[in-house]
Amino acid sequence: MSTKKKATRKAASAYTARTADKHELYQLSVQAVDHELDFIEKVYRNLYKARPLLLREDFCGTALFSAHWAKSHPERHAVGVDISKETLAWGQERNVDPLGEAKSRVKLLCEDVRQKRKEKHQVINAMNFSYSVFRTRADMREYFASVKRSLVREGMFVLDAYGGWESQQPMQEPRKVAQGFTYVWDQNKFDPITHEVLNYIHFEFKDGTRMDKAFTYEWRYWTLPELRELLIEAGFRSVRVYWDVAPDDEEENYKVLTKAENQPGWLAYLVAF
Repeated sequence: MSTKKKATRKAASAYTARTADKHELYQLSVQAVDHELDFIEKVYRNLYKARPLLLREDFCGTALFSAHWAKSHPERHAVGVDISKETLAWGQERNVDPLGEAKSRVKLLCEDVRQKRKEKHQVINAMNFSYSVFRTRADMREYFASVKRSLVREGMFVLDAYGGWESQQPMQEPRKVAQGFTYVWDQNKFDPITHEVLNYIHFEFKDGTRMDKAFTYEWRYWTLPELRELLIEAGFRSVRVYWDVAPDDEEENYKVLTKAENQPGWLAYLVAF
């Protein structure tokens, strides 16, 4: 079940398991910050007829998107929140500090995403299914409610979701990345009673070496109806599902749908406002 997004391409280089940095590999193979920024800006403009300037990136990891947000416009500010001090430090050094003037408009917080804060934002996003760390309805509703409290009146919350019948079966899906390595999405376990899942990301290199379990995800698999219901219960007025209607895997074209045909694997965005 592919959970990939088209990553920004850079010049290929010779990676090996000994020399590669797992955070760099993740950014190259999973994140698509240009696409996501374009999507958020388009949706926000359609909703509120204005350019969004204030972002909070939950589960920000290396804060690549926060850095990209601040760089994209001189009035944009970003707050990145994550509980991993090591990952935030990596992102500060590699993604934020090189921004020059724009780095003053990025703030990284090593905190729980549910922490109460006074700042309010126009956009809050939680991408790459990171919210799936919350495994009960109570915990997820609490998180969604905390997001709503942190949004301005004309604000929106953006998260992605995955599904399809392949999303519930153990499998490994390798995908070659242009920079000269292979990304492997490993759906290791799925419990049909609890919907608890265990997923890994591995990386394979041209010299025959492999970085096993570079990233481990112990999640609950949440369905779209569950997520929509919990967002409404948390106080959001409306939740839209943006479904990819592009005819092939080489393109992406997300449109608001209320019904869709199931597929072996799909990606969708949820926008709550």
